[in-house]
This record gives sequence, structure tokens and C-alpha cells, in this order.
Amino acid sequence: MMRGVLLALQFFTIIPINKELNMNRDSVTMMFATLPWIGGAFGLITSIVWLYLDASPLFIAFTIVLIGIVLSGGLHLDGFADTSDAFFSYRNKDKRHEILEDPRIGAFGTMALLFLIVGKIVLLAEIITQNGMKWEWLVVISFLARAGMVYYFLITPQAKDKGLAAFFKKRYDHRMLLTATLVSIAIGLGFIGIIGVDMLFAVTTLLALFICAHAYKRWTKKHFGGVTGDVSGAFVEGMEVILWLLIFVLL
Repeated sequence: MMRGVLLALQFFTIIPINKELNMNRDSVTMMFATLPWIGGAFGLITSIVWLYLDASPLFIAFTIVLIGIVLSGGLHLDGFADTSDAFFSYRNKDKRHEILEDPRIGAFGTMALLFLIVGKIVLLAEIITQNGMKWEWLVVISFLARAGMVYYFLITPQAKDKGLAAFFKKRYDHRMLLTATLVSIAIGLGFIGIIGVDMLFAVTTLLALFICAHAYKRWTKKHFGGVTGDVSGAFVEGMEVILWLLIFVLL
């Protein structure tokens, strides 16, 4: 169990885990099961900074986004940029995979990245301005976006026979990880109820998670042949924006 937690920290955070870890079935399963909780920890750290930061809504929003990027090492943003580069190339699937593997960022990736970061900052600034921000939101949004990503990863076939996604697809217990992920989603939704928000919002959030995961599955199968590490990272970023939009529009 502990090995899986360390793997999650090694792959998904900037915490230096200078240890060679055995990636067997149990540890990889635990690594993915731990990911939502790592997201929740990111949100908790961010919320502590937010609670004690006395600044303008725009600067606070910028700080929130920056902390998320720093703690994750920009991993999911990198996936979003690469996915945007590959998709907007309008090439065939094989060429898109070549673009995904290219460490350089292109014009489309740059534009998409700027649009995402600026858009998220503006959205958060609006929520803060309207007094809609709660420290709990910072925890639960990060938590649920990653739980949704794990669910998407589980239901989507791998796009190719090599790469990180293909490697991990062969090394987890599907039933156990699916159960852990659904439990995590239930805990996240229960947390929304505990903080006194109308349960209709929790139901809307649940629908949004599953609709987005299945719609994204169809989209990635059509344009990439299935799931890769990069498109999984892009899901996290997009899901966070969608959940913040729900808060902005419904609350």
C-alpha cells in the first residue's frame, strides 16, 4: 500500500521520491486510487494560502492557479498543451501520436495553454469577487477532477501498445480500482453535502463527471484511438474548469 502512495507522489507531484519502486499490480492500483487524495491535498494546501492571503481577487486567483501548477510540476498542463497541439494539427492518428511524443510545444499548444490559464484565473477571480469562494471548493474540485480522470482512464482503451498509459493499463486491478474510484467520487460528493450546499448541486456535479468522462472517451477514441498519458492530463485540466463553471453558474 505504501509503495503505491509513494508511486503516486513520484509520478504526480514535485515531491522528490528518490527511490526505485516496484510497479506491480497492487502498487499501480494503489497509485491511481491515491491520485484523487493527492488532488485533495493540493486543494488543502491552496486553501490555507487563500485563507491567509490578503490581496485583490485577481491576484488571489493567480496564486491559486500558480500553486496548482507548482505542486503538480505542470504535469497536467503539459498534457493539455500536447493534446491541443496534436488535435489541432488535423493530421491522422499516427501523426498525432508523433506530436504527443514530441517534447517541444507548438503554436496551437501555446495558444490553448494561454487560453486555459488566463481563463481559469478570470473565472476564479469572478467567483472570489462574488463571494462564492470557499476553502472547501479548492479541496473538492481538485479531488473530483482527478477521480474523474481515473474513471475515464479505466473505461477507455489504450491508444497504442507503448507509452505510459499502455504500461499502466497492464498493471492494475480493474475491479479494485473501479471500486476505489467510485468510493472516492461518493466521498467527494458527500463532502459537498456536508458543507451545506444544496444536494441538487452534488447531483449536477455527479452527472457532469460521468457525462464528461464518457464524452471524452468517445472523443479520444475518435481522434487518438484511445487513452494516453497526455490526454489523461488534459482531462484533469478541463474537468477542473467545468466544475468551477458549475459553481460560477449555479451557486
